[in-house]
Amino acid sequence: MSDAGFATNKYAVLRALVKNPTLASCYKYAMRAAENGRMDQGDSQVPGTPSAYGDPMMETLLEKLVPEIERAVALAVYPTYSYFRVYKRGDVLKKHTDRPSCEISLSVNLGCQAERPWPLWIEGPGGASPISLEPGDAVLYRGIECFHWREAFAGEHAVQLFLHYVDRNGPHAEWKFDKRPGLRSFLNRSAPA
Repeated sequence: MSDAGFATNKYAVLRALVKNPTLASCYKYAMRAAENGRMDQGDSQVPGTPSAYGDPMMETLLEKLVPEIERAVALAVYPTYSYFRVYKRGDVLKKHTDRPSCEISLSVNLGCQAERPWPLWIEGPGGASPISLEPGDAVLYRGIECFHWREAFAGEHAVQLFLHYVDRNGPHAEWKFDKRPGLRSFLNRSAPA
């Protein structure tokens, strides 16, 4: 999809955005974090499902992808935060829009154990569409404008990474780093611990 497509449709699919060895490392890391109990055990959107905010490994990817995101949306952006979940069988993500720090959101399939990809539904100006992503694929969308959701998951697990950005010159620029002093990225030596 072209820049004009994102501007018009408010979402774009980015195939093979995250490649190996980064993809495999992030997937294994997320699975180990869930198995070892190093993640929160759910949030208000998906109670009982392991999730993590601002993880240093994922924030590193958030920061590294800034040039790709800027090319895809034809805007200068600030990264705000990373979040990931290890979904389990039967999980549902209710239809919602996001908060201001999620002006431009990226949902990345880091890996799954399922017969087929688990679609993310996005409702743009042209209506609702199911977006199926293979591992490494991502969908970039206007998180505060487009309703999005997932129906019940039929597989064993799915690791989804959410990376969020704001337009540097837009009304939500104050949400840079999600109003934290900095990212927890391994690239950012002055970030908070």
